[in-house]
Amino acid sequence: MRLSLGAGAIAVLIAALSVRCGLSADSSQLSLPDVIVTAAPGYQPLAALSGKERFPKGAQLLLVHNGSAEPLASQLWASADANVSFDGQRVLFAGKQKQTDHWQIWEMTLRGRSLRLLYAGSDDAIRPMYLSSGQFFFAQRTAPGFQIVVAGTQSGDPFAPIDSNASAKLLPITYLPASAIPDDVLLDGRILFESYFPLGSGTTPEEFLVYADGSGVESYRCDHGRARWGGHQLASGDVIFTHGTSLARFTSPLAHEAPVAAPHGEYAGAIAETQSGEWLVSTRPDAQAHFALRLVTPGAAGMRTVFSRSDRDLIEPVLVAQRARPHRHPSALHPWNYANMLSLDSRLSREGDLKTAPASVRLETLDPQGRIRSNGTAPVESDGSFFVQVPGDRPIRFVLLDRNGKAVRQERGWFWIRAGEQRICVGCHTGPECASENRVPAVLMRTTTPFDLTNAKPATQTQASRGN
Repeated sequence: MRLSLGAGAIAVLIAALSVRCGLSADSSQLSLPDVIVTAAPGYQPLAALSGKERFPKGAQLLLVHNGSAEPLASQLWASADANVSFDGQRVLFAGKQKQTDHWQIWEMTLRGRSLRLLYAGSDDAIRPMYLSSGQFFFAQRTAPGFQIVVAGTQSGDPFAPIDSNASAKLLPITYLPASAIPDDVLLDGRILFESYFPLGSGTTPEEFLVYADGSGVESYRCDHGRARWGGHQLASGDVIFTHGTSLARFTSPLAHEAPVAAPHGEYAGAIAETQSGEWLVSTRPDAQAHFALRLVTPGAAGMRTVFSRSDRDLIEPVLVAQRARPHRHPSALHPWNYANMLSLDSRLSREGDLKTAPASVRLETLDPQGRIRSNGTAPVESDGSFFVQVPGDRPIRFVLLDRNGKAVRQERGWFWIRAGEQRICVGCHTGPECASENRVPAVLMRTTTPFDLTNAKPATQTQASRGN
């Protein structure tokens, strides 16, 4: 569905929005498809990363269609996080039937407004999104924080409705002692999510990537520092995100973020790109105002208000239209409860390369109670390579040791390797833009059997303190 607004239609739109929803719009010539937006008395953009409520006073999805805005799911007490299907026929969202309910996952047909409950767990489930496999994923609240879960079975038809029994098959794909909140599905099939950096232990919001089977987790870029969240991929392949008071982008030719020329303001993130190339953004002039929807032309100094409301934040705009279907990622996981990891040269790091190779590497894990465990050490070759077998689906990190067992470099955060995954890394947090040397690592010249580090041993107090 598309909505082209001429001068007369805009007058109707302004009147209808003002009367029905207390919204206002400017009188510029606008041409937009239907839009679904979340309206809330208050919105805390980063609350979910700390396990808190983003909408402490509730929220409601509004559908702007044919010159009027109306509640999309009036049957529910609250609704938010709209994600439109690839064919533009259905919408997936989080909702509460009663105020006392947890957030649940719902789906509605946009023609006929048929509503069905897809997932109702024992705690909150938020930010659902479609996958081109016929499945969907969302963030599920757990004791350590929100974790991303894939629901349903794979379908050969990417436009088929989600299996009504989807909640019977759930696959966790993040394994962190902190929250992971979905932002988007990239065209290459990977899931873009936000968490704290260092991953699982820090306090700075950052953008990360993972495949739909939970493998291959990595930072999108390694120029860490400023908080960034609310990422969304454009048709060009660039990813736009916010620092809060500014926008920036990841673009393929650059190993670091690039600034985006945009008007000053506070940006909530989660932009929508129109067919004309303009961006529909949620922004406000300062923290005392509510977020409103405005159109930004990339590179322009100004923006046009599309919808605003004096008593509501308007966030998470989604266009009701067909959109490109991401590629499907063929999983290469083996039926194991462990994973293999090959480090090509652990001396390499963005923090500065080590002059000599460490003597060994120690694997640390977290047990279900959040206690640090040492899984032992493995030798490191003279070229910095090592090959180890590690527990799957658990938070892990590596510590490089000299010949005296003293740590010479260690990971500050946590990551995971999926059970059945075989992973190769160039070095120690070298960045996804780094390519490996065209040589056989020394460890594989010695053996093709990974050193077994799957058996956890209790860490001493000294080790635990040093690990923190």
